[in-house]
Amino acid sequence: MRGILYFLLFLLVVFGVLYALTGWSYSDGERAGTVSKFSRRGFLFKTYEGVLNVGGFSGETGSLTPQYFDFSVDDDAVAAQITQAVKSGQRVTLHYEEKILKFPWNGETKYYITGVEIVGPAARPYGDGSAYPGYQPGQPQSQTAQPQMQQPAPVQQPATADSTL
Repeated sequence: MRGILYFLLFLLVVFGVLYALTGWSYSDGERAGTVSKFSRRGFLFKTYEGVLNVGGFSGETGSLTPQYFDFSVDDDAVAAQITQAVKSGQRVTLHYEEKILKFPWNGETKYYITGVEIVGPAARPYGDGSAYPGYQPGQPQSQTAQPQMQQPAPVQQPATADSTL
């Protein structure tokens, strides 16, 4: 009887430690950028996984270099907001929590998204002419953005002189 009690107490302690390591947030914060990939995947446990393109500036080379942030989502409402941001191409701010341990049924990363903020207006739709020089709102734009060819000026024949000498 005493052995069963010790075994149950041992299991309670082990599950308590595992719950603390997976449920407790090691850190939290925000990352802003554009979601470049978002999918629901997994063989046995389906989870939402995504990649945020944070962007960045390299001090070594002096050029822009992409920086990526991998994240997991376990809330369907948050996943729906991220899906909408992917479809519209909008920048987002993702609020996340970092866990110490991760289990396969929680996601593939240690970063779990808890909230989403949409930043800025939606991107222009494909074929929108507002980015071209000379665009004036309200004027119908041609479907193709090809420069118009100028017709060559007619060649004038030299005039003949009417002089009689």
